[in-house]
Amino acid sequence: MIIRNTGNRSKDIQILEVLVSRPDASEETKRKIEQEIRNVKAGMKGERESAYEIDFHFGASKNWMIIHDLRLECDGRVAQIDHLLINRFMEIWVCESKNFAEGISVNEQGECTAFYGGKPRGVPSPFEQNRKHIEVLKSLFDIEVALPKRLGFEIKPTFNSIVLVSKNARISRPKKFDDIIIKNDQIKTTIQKNIDEDNNLLGIAKILGSDTLQDFATRLASAHRPIEFNWAAKFGLPEVPPQERAPQKAAQEAEEDKPKGKLICRTCGEAVTYAVAKFCWVNKPRFGGNVYCISCQKSI
Repeated sequence: MIIRNTGNRSKDIQILEVLVSRPDASEETKRKIEQEIRNVKAGMKGERESAYEIDFHFGASKNWMIIHDLRLECDGRVAQIDHLLINRFMEIWVCESKNFAEGISVNEQGECTAFYGGKPRGVPSPFEQNRKHIEVLKSLFDIEVALPKRLGFEIKPTFNSIVLVSKNARISRPKKFDDIIIKNDQIKTTIQKNIDEDNNLLGIAKILGSDTLQDFATRLASAHRPIEFNWAAKFGLPEVPPQERAPQKAAQEAEEDKPKGKLICRTCGEAVTYAVAKFCWVNKPRFGGNVYCISCQKSI
């Protein structure tokens, strides 16, 4: 059952496309923004491909709860989780999607190298990223989202980490490697193999009802904390382009010069501008905090 769908980052792309067209952005800044646009689009593509495979195989099942694009904040830490799968045995599969279209190589230490334009480039470890996500989840279950209970006892989850890459990518990994990195179209086979190899009969004792599992997954999804990224600040640009500031300031000053409904002369009742009223307020010792038109000010 799908509890939360994949997020949409079209708004981020629109903002970035506006930034790249700004005249106050240098050529170097524009190149960085264009690269960011490509990164966002590639990330969206990878997450959607993985979400399709997950939803296709598990989305209709009441034995599985699926949460996509979950951002959590807990105990001063943040986790941006691409996909979560939770089954009735409280096995939680934490999936990180990466769009390494040209392939990825992993060495014995878990260090990763991706390929762009046929050239290798070191990238942060998605395995370590997932381990951090799991730590935030554990903290969340201790502080904010209560775990489900059976016969009065909390059902402790078990965590599994999977890194998903494009089905067209090439994966190079050591023969002996404990972390799981697979093409996204292999997710059902990989999870099913793991379940088949688990001979722990105690797992049956903690199996949850579908309704209880759905309630837990819904409460977990409600802990989502969205954030709007300040793209202009990231690239060192002001929120408002310089050429737009002058018209905005002129419009503000014109608004201040308009007569206000309550800004009337205390003596003759004529409407006065905000600037005239402000003059009276600044000179409170002379006008006693009252507002007078220019003509009546002469007699005060």
